Amino acid sequence: MAKAIHAMIRVLEEARSVALYETAFGLTVADRLDFDDFTLIYLSNGQSGFEVELTVNKDRTDPYDLGDGYGHLAVSVDDVNAEHARLRAAGLAPRKLVDFAPGGDVIARFFFIADPDD
Repeated sequence: MAKAIHAMIRVLEEARSVALYETAFGLTVADRLDFDDFTLIYLSNGQSGFEVELTVNKDRTDPYDLGDGYGHLAVSVDDVNAEHARLRAAGLAPRKLVDFAPGGDVIARFFFIADPDD
């Protein structure tokens, strides 16, 4: 059986992206691999073995074209209301809280937050 180990996200600026993932999710740099044309930064925390890999292409200066779709990275927290307030206080502009109730009963409550590259 396959085991998910990381998700890769392309970013323009290492420092601002690392800062967001640390502030928002408590992820810190677990490893950093520097190559001639790109750098890979692996972020993790003690909650799981899953990592976020940030890829910085060194010659890239223009924002990435994200198209008309978007993806997301999901995390769980003990208190979504408190986490939403914490991120708002940190100036990270979380979007509104949403109740997910496909059958009429709320099965999840969530919000989105954009990374520095949107």
